Amino acid sequence: MRRRIAISVAAASMSLMLAGCGMLGASESSDGASPTKGDDITVALLLPEKANTRYEQFDYPFFKAKVADLTRDQGNVKYANAEASSSKQAEQMQQMIDEKVDVIVLDAVDAKAIGDSVQKAKDAGIPVIAYDRLAEGPIDAYISFDNELVGEVQGRSLVEALGDGADSSDKIVMMNGSPTDPNAKQFKAGALSELNGKVTIAESFDTEDWKPENAQANMAEAIEKIGKNNIAGVYSANDGMAGGIIKALESAGVTDLPPITGQDAELAAVQRIVTGEQYMSVYKSYPQEAEHAAEMAVARVQGRDIQFDALARDKVDSPTHKAIPAQLVPVVALTQDNIKETVVADGFYKVSDICTAKYEADCAEIGLK
Repeated sequence: MRRRIAISVAAASMSLMLAGCGMLGASESSDGASPTKGDDITVALLLPEKANTRYEQFDYPFFKAKVADLTRDQGNVKYANAEASSSKQAEQMQQMIDEKVDVIVLDAVDAKAIGDSVQKAKDAGIPVIAYDRLAEGPIDAYISFDNELVGEVQGRSLVEALGDGADSSDKIVMMNGSPTDPNAKQFKAGALSELNGKVTIAESFDTEDWKPENAQANMAEAIEKIGKNNIAGVYSANDGMAGGIIKALESAGVTDLPPITGQDAELAAVQRIVTGEQYMSVYKSYPQEAEHAAEMAVARVQGRDIQFDALARDKVDSPTHKAIPAQLVPVVALTQDNIKETVVADGFYKVSDICTAKYEADCAEIGLK
């Protein structure tokens, strides 16, 4: 697995970087072979939940649009969201198998629990591409971000936020993601590689279903144990939980918030970064991930092996299978300093989306206009 990708590169340059690797443009025929299937294919997209706004706002629409583009508007996307229920997702998988779709792109609620469904799809001759989370079972490929690098970026940013006066006695709360999500374990491992020996992990939680309200309850517990004035910083694995953490701190009467990390560059989080309530987020180009997943799915089902191999040059291991073809998309640390160069430049948000009346003064203070 490629582990090191420069994180200082702005997200706007990612496409150029990938184009240089031959990953972009894979939608065009480069293998010279006739496809085994035409453009009238059916692609299933199964996403895990709606608490995180990215899935409905970015992943699904960009994936659907790319499939349409690749198949000259003849391809059909069957979309289902499991709403954080592993049993519901298993039912959705079975429905797609029964309907004999051509390929399934799966973002697992529970990577282990869905393994049997992946095997059923394989037995039915339907390839499965794991999307964003590495599902168990005989998947054909995997596309996600470099998850350990995400955690490293978060951990390193948190240490940097503590400043020159930081020492190993500084107490940190770790708010990790769902224990059923393999990505959460990778984020945590990456973060610990940067935090261990530099701070004290006073409390650590695995947050069920990534829910902000669960993070808020966990943080309230941590405040009670540690003391509201003894928390130097908070590692939050994503932005939704960061919002719950901030509510818990404010409810406890904390007015000078410690640095808090995040991930996903949600609009509310970007606005909190503008005001200084949240120190950073991790910006990940979801349109890029979704579009490349669509390219992989179409290439796989049409038998364009050279295109598929170009899109999946990395290798990863799951608990059940080794050397799975993969694509790992780079990430960027998002702070007050690079909002314009990342989420604004990539068209995620307009400055007017971020700098509403409530945030105008703070935007002006950091030069965001």
